[in-house]
Amino acid sequence: MQIISMGLVMTISLIGVFIFKSLNLPLPWMLGPLVAVLLSQFIIKKIDLVWSASFRNFGLVVVGVAIGQSFQFDLFTGMGWIIGFMFALNISLALLSVVLAYALEKLGKISFKTALTCTVPGGLSQIVAFAEEEKEINLAIVTYFHVIRIICIVLIVPFIVSGHVISDTGENVGFTIQTLLPVIVLITVAYFCAIVGKKVKLPVSFFLGPVLLTIMLQLTSVSTPEIPIWLLHIAQICIGAYIGLLLKPHMLKLGSRVLMLGISSALVLILITYLQGLLVTYLFKYSLPTSFLSTAAGGLDQMSLLATAVGADISVVTVFQMFRLLFVFIIIIPLLKAACVWIDKKHDHYQKNEVNISKS
Repeated sequence: MQIISMGLVMTISLIGVFIFKSLNLPLPWMLGPLVAVLLSQFIIKKIDLVWSASFRNFGLVVVGVAIGQSFQFDLFTGMGWIIGFMFALNISLALLSVVLAYALEKLGKISFKTALTCTVPGGLSQIVAFAEEEKEINLAIVTYFHVIRIICIVLIVPFIVSGHVISDTGENVGFTIQTLLPVIVLITVAYFCAIVGKKVKLPVSFFLGPVLLTIMLQLTSVSTPEIPIWLLHIAQICIGAYIGLLLKPHMLKLGSRVLMLGISSALVLILITYLQGLLVTYLFKYSLPTSFLSTAAGGLDQMSLLATAVGADISVVTVFQMFRLLFVFIIIIPLLKAACVWIDKKHDHYQKNEVNISKS
């Protein structure tokens, strides 16, 4: 039954590609499957649509290798003060997330711990895992907020930057055994590195592992075969279908207020990061797609994939997004943990005072 369901998802994804290409919409190979699969969940009731995470992981490996091959090392020349600027960007975004959390607490009538976990600019899997470990956090609301943020960013950002596409993604590579075999070997080695990366707790290992592998091969002057464009298309379908299935129909039972706040907070975040992107464009003279994809809080893998698709500077986007990823892991999540501990202590102290008052 699961095979039939995944076959149905693939068919729906290809229909989405066809529709997006026919309408000349941006990123048809990823957004087409995403939108088609997302909408199909609410139409097809008798079959539960499923998509193996292994397909998504394969897509991330392919994209990771392609991005590693496109990485330009001269980016790091004279980059000293840019690091300070990236710190400032992420700190300001974190502070604005706290403000959003206060607004969400008041408007959504949910606990501040839940609101703070909803608005923190972290990765979906990491924040959901954190929420599962904490008490008094509404996991369903946190999951919905981060899922809807990813979907909104992946859907909206391409339409913003599509009018500024710099170059095509490249020429198609011929389909022959001679060209295919080296690609298979490279993807296999990259997949193995991703598994090793997961075991050593490397974040987004199925994307970051292949990126680091390919960069190291470049540093050692080892030539790698170019990833054919048709394989990148398959990878985008695998990723798009997976993202489309993140938003489950049962999430829409959270209530209209929470649903609208989730969408609103995602749009506010897009606006904030767009303004940051304009600032990056002004200061560093990068193109708008490069700047916006560098500041957008959509995740290292998704934003790097979009950079590949629209012809933005992949090196710049990857460095900015990788810095944000490290910022989240090293600073944001420990601070979020400390904030939750402080909130718990404050709540326990308040309850004890209430008990003492009632006894007196």
